[in-house]
Amino acid sequence: VLGLEQFELGHHNGGSQDHSRIIRLAYHDNRYTKLTPDTYKAWEAVEKEAGLKLVYNTGGVQFTRKDEMSHVIDAYAKAMAENNISFERLKGSQLRAKFPQFEIDDTYDTIYQPIAGLVDAALANSVHVQLARANGASILEHCPVQKIEKLPNGRVLVHTPKGVFQCRRLIVTAGAWINHVLGSIGVHIPVYVTQEQVTYFATPNVKDFTKAKYPIWIYHSPKYDFYGMPMHGNSGSKIGIDAGGPVVSVDTRNYEPDKTREQACIKHLERTIPRSLGPIMYTKTCLYTMTPDRHFVVDDCSKNGWDNVIVCCGAGHAFKFASLLGKILSEMAIDGKTKYDISKFNIDREAITNPDWTPTLYMGTGGKVPTKQSSTSKL
Repeated sequence: VLGLEQFELGHHNGGSQDHSRIIRLAYHDNRYTKLTPDTYKAWEAVEKEAGLKLVYNTGGVQFTRKDEMSHVIDAYAKAMAENNISFERLKGSQLRAKFPQFEIDDTYDTIYQPIAGLVDAALANSVHVQLARANGASILEHCPVQKIEKLPNGRVLVHTPKGVFQCRRLIVTAGAWINHVLGSIGVHIPVYVTQEQVTYFATPNVKDFTKAKYPIWIYHSPKYDFYGMPMHGNSGSKIGIDAGGPVVSVDTRNYEPDKTREQACIKHLERTIPRSLGPIMYTKTCLYTMTPDRHFVVDDCSKNGWDNVIVCCGAGHAFKFASLLGKILSEMAIDGKTKYDISKFNIDREAITNPDWTPTLYMGTGGKVPTKQSSTSKL
């Protein structure tokens, strides 16, 4: 096994870095609730092999104003009920009684699901790399893929600045650079690359926003889906907006925080979780790479004549699935199939093949495409 990374390991150019990422059983769609229990099993296997704790359980909250987005809470409840995932449907006052940090009343509709929390993202990335090497893999940094071609014997040649490598199976998990890699074999996956950000606050109420007392949460509104997490590592209370940023490309993105979204986060916390606020520690940018229907792509490219090229796009919400997706992709590479149900993540579904598909980039809520920076932003 050879892993190729175009930047240095642990870089901040994509979307899989930072202190923490949400993990949860709660989801709005059956295709994910079927898999979420197995995400925990996969992370447990990694933790056992590494001897390190990566996943922290805090419980998880979904909430919204009743007069705005209760249908989204209904969708989460339905998907979880159909897959026997336990949850509590609570009035706003009941959630406040359980977690006083949420200063909301009964004009809010909420769900509490006890199996949710965060993954230590930076440590998890490092552990994945170290365990891969321990199991015999080689990994090259600063080694971008320039071209892919097929040999007469069917094997794949991968051209890089550090040499040309031959393999039986190629797995492409290139994020925002996905079409830079696939383009040389005539495969194109329409994706919207957006510049997102998270903000950390140095709350003076430290003890109320620890992992032991404060759950991860997602708030649904007509304009934004906000999300938040407790303190972890050398960070403060965390908030972000899901898919709220402008469409960019890997060449036009910048690393400058958007003050408008930063202020939107502050205003939301002032209304709902005011004691989490404090001086801004910092705001950090990242990239989402989203398919038009916001669902994963996990499939091979056999329909384009490349059955030994396997592609995975996490659509801006896959970190919680990272260990499980690694297992699925390895099964596909070694056995040619996986025991997990990935049938709805196929590369030839209408959202991928129909250029007139109306994008729905906000999970569970629909929504319009974010503002584009240029006409070439859709990659």
